[in-house]
Amino acid sequence: MNNQDSILIFGSSGQIGKSLIRKFTKNNYRVIAVTRSIHRKGYQIKTQSNYGYLDLEEINSFREDRISKLMERSSVCINLIGILYEQKQKQFDLIHSDLPSLLSKIASKTSIKQFIHISALGIESATDSNYAVSKLSGEKKVRENFPESIILKPSIVYSIDDNFTTNFMKLLSFLPVMPLYYHGNTKFTPIHVSDLSNIIYEIVEKKITGETIECIGPEVFTFREILTKILKSINKKRLLFPLPLFLAKLNAKLFQLMPKPLLTMDQLKLLKYDNVISKKYKTNFDIKINANKKFDEEINRYSYNWTSGGQFSKKN
Repeated sequence: MNNQDSILIFGSSGQIGKSLIRKFTKNNYRVIAVTRSIHRKGYQIKTQSNYGYLDLEEINSFREDRISKLMERSSVCINLIGILYEQKQKQFDLIHSDLPSLLSKIASKTSIKQFIHISALGIESATDSNYAVSKLSGEKKVRENFPESIILKPSIVYSIDDNFTTNFMKLLSFLPVMPLYYHGNTKFTPIHVSDLSNIIYEIVEKKITGETIECIGPEVFTFREILTKILKSINKKRLLFPLPLFLAKLNAKLFQLMPKPLLTMDQLKLLKYDNVISKKYKTNFDIKINANKKFDEEINRYSYNWTSGGQFSKKN
């Protein structure tokens, strides 16, 4: 196998990264997985790969010479790096705008044939959210530096390794009531991580370039409907009540003081906006790459972790 078959992945220890490693190595691609800490993340990443198809590389600082050497060993670079909340000021700009700009600029000077950048769905209207603004800035810089790049805009990505369904399963398993922000009417088109990985794999296989693609699952749900489905899956009954905006803001200000915030003010702003297709770009369905996983069926595969009695529990 030559170097041009190698897939270089930045952000390889997250749910999408691990799923991609499984997908590509299973199909005889060599993967170069970049992580900030081999000591903490290495074993977890290694378990995802077919033997002999994975190289682990540790990068603590994003030096141009080091990144260039990695890109010279690859034909495809995938940037998955992203954060959901800031731990210090301007961190969104650094991770979502400056870093993609650097990677795409270096990629344009190397033999990289496809640069795939993961952004987010439904952010165009969210001009009051620092997260959304930084993501849009990153998209713009990537397109300027590497005009033939592929920008993917997934809706909420879910799986047993996510920070969305599993967090709500955990909260709903012990909280007697759950607040609904904006009356729980915000719409989402969740996509399972394996469907997203397949989209990325097919884009590489078909050598697609120069596209912005919105990546969505087959179903649209409101926030209230998602919580209702999660409750059914973990076999619990809870009160879901709409929280007035001033209380929601107070709620977010308190939550964002936690080391791993359940909700931040910026995330509360994002929740105002539907997480659905904008109709400005093609979707994965438009390019004939379907996403077939159904939300109810997939969360039932791992929701027993939060039910009374675990995997031996019986549904009411």
